[in-house]
Amino acid sequence: MTRILIVEDDEALTRMLLRVLAAHGHETITAGDGRVGAQLVSDPLLGLVVLDIGLPEMDGLDLLSRIRRDRPRLPVLMLTGRDETQDKVDALDAGADDYLTKPFAVEELVARIRSLTRRAEQQLTPVLEAGDLRLDLLRRRAQRGTREIELSSRECELLAYFMAHPEEVLSRQHLLSAVWSFDFDPQSNIVDVYVRYLRRKIDLHGSSSLIQAIRNAGYRFRPAAAAPRSTAQADMQE
Repeated sequence: MTRILIVEDDEALTRMLLRVLAAHGHETITAGDGRVGAQLVSDPLLGLVVLDIGLPEMDGLDLLSRIRRDRPRLPVLMLTGRDETQDKVDALDAGADDYLTKPFAVEELVARIRSLTRRAEQQLTPVLEAGDLRLDLLRRRAQRGTREIELSSRECELLAYFMAHPEEVLSRQHLLSAVWSFDFDPQSNIVDVYVRYLRRKIDLHGSSSLIQAIRNAGYRFRPAAAAPRSTAQADMQE
């Protein structure tokens, strides 16, 4: 789940964004003008900003400049009703990570947000650890105990999402939206296929799977306890 700040003065559009983002598991806060948006950006739990370029009180580009000054790593998706090339160039030059021109397809908005949050997570945490499992996002390689595991790009993305949401029950549709392209067939069994791939690679023979199937609900990642340091060192020497 990502906490997203929506800075938009169109109330109808804001209500639509709230519904869509909540349906995809995000927490949202809103501001109807740039000045209030500037105050809310200080929230330390904020993970992304959806920012309209044309705002009362403070222009979207001015607010973007403040965000880049105070929180340079915070992803910002710019919304603009202007289809002029120069406006898009100005937004990107001011530090926007991406932009969408109104009107836009909801599916594209969700996909852009997913891409930005995933990119930010990988930049901030190139190595994830959960119990006795370690995942190097840059090398696309997992390690469990002394065993190194090569992963495909999609396997790595799916495992990273599981590891970032331990003990949460994640539906197949949620995983499909979070990891796969927004236009992927929602009736596909691709999630189940890749869970099987991961299980074969990361599970230990004779032990419970790290990725548990929850009947009529989806999957839950339950990390195994890491071995004590002394044991791990002994294993390394064998």
